[in-house]
Amino acid sequence: MIETNLMTSNSSRTDNRITFALAGAGGRGSMFAEWLRSNVCPGAVSAIAEPDAARRNSIAEMHGIPHDRQFTSFRDMLAQPKLAEVLINTTMDRHHVESAVMGLRAGYHMLLEKPMATTLEDCETIDRVRRESGRMVTVCHSLRYHSVFAEVRRIIRAGLIGDVVSLDQLEAVEIVHQSHSFVRGNWGNEGRSTFMLLSKSCHDLDIIVDLIDRDCVSAHSYGSLTYFRQENAPPGAPDRCVDGCPVEDHCPYSALKVYAGANGWSHHAGLADLSATEIRERLKTSPYGRCVFKTDNDVVDHQVVSLEFEGGVTATFTMTAFTPWGGRYVRVHGTKGYIEARIDQRTIDLYEFWEGNKHSHITLEEQSGMHGGADETVIKSLIKAVSTNDVSSILTSTSESLRSHRVVFAAERSRREGRRVPILEMVGG
Repeated sequence: MIETNLMTSNSSRTDNRITFALAGAGGRGSMFAEWLRSNVCPGAVSAIAEPDAARRNSIAEMHGIPHDRQFTSFRDMLAQPKLAEVLINTTMDRHHVESAVMGLRAGYHMLLEKPMATTLEDCETIDRVRRESGRMVTVCHSLRYHSVFAEVRRIIRAGLIGDVVSLDQLEAVEIVHQSHSFVRGNWGNEGRSTFMLLSKSCHDLDIIVDLIDRDCVSAHSYGSLTYFRQENAPPGAPDRCVDGCPVEDHCPYSALKVYAGANGWSHHAGLADLSATEIRERLKTSPYGRCVFKTDNDVVDHQVVSLEFEGGVTATFTMTAFTPWGGRYVRVHGTKGYIEARIDQRTIDLYEFWEGNKHSHITLEEQSGMHGGADETVIKSLIKAVSTNDVSSILTSTSESLRSHRVVFAAERSRREGRRVPILEMVGG
């Protein structure tokens, strides 16, 4: 249990423990609520805003939230006198700027899900209001808090590979994950969410900026939606997988395969604990029942970003749907050594050129929780900052996140306009 001695009004705390208001009880919001119940105490979440009644009721029951602190809209919750000390802001991406500004002006410290917002101007607004309010904000760039990335950072900062010359990073999204989240799901259409590099990979560019630790000078990017398109639908494929697809036996994206039974994807689609018959019935109308070649998706399924940093340091980032597994892989090339890290396998290989090409193989302990335990470290760091009134434990403030978001927006401008984009072009929006 995490105790605090931070002095605030009685209306926003219970028994000298930090209390939380939750805006958005989707997968991420529910995960943080469950963590708080298990690691702080039931009742740590003292207010909930969520339009879906089942999700709202689940969190309310989990934390014993009174009816008058349950809201269908974050606007209604944040219009009240402050109901907690910290706002966990896991609203949809397009609502981040409004909910963040309302929360900060209402006096909340905040955990803000990435991305900060869906436009650079809105990111700048959040940073400005955060500075005006004097509140503490952690932007949930989980990779900065991941123990493997932290060890890579330590090796670089210790000078074991000399000066960094180049870095390349792969984000392997995995074919079913792509089909669920970025074709059928909430992040498949820019009009409902935002572009892929921002929604999925902004914390990849954030960790690259962090590891290189120099100002990024320019970005160049290529990518497109190549495969998940109408013209690639198999002959005779229906609009929905439940309507008798002729290639169902071979298609890895068949909704009947992906969401059948008690697997992780059925949970993410809101189909957990249903019978096979009930799942089939839901897939007749659910967005997750659509053929992946016949949806309204428009985000890219692969993208490459090239970055130039101060001093001539270069970096590349590749995001691709087309892998049989998910995860991140990083290679850092230095003047005196080389690092190859497999983030999800939790291994690092270090070669030191000036020590006879000495090879060290490092395996880090498994950690439970989302993003390899990094999400737990994110929220712990914010609790520590609020408890001690010391922001030093926060690695991803709004100003730090804004720095890497500029790189993301520059890369996407480059992809759309087919040109190299200087980062200075993005300053001021």
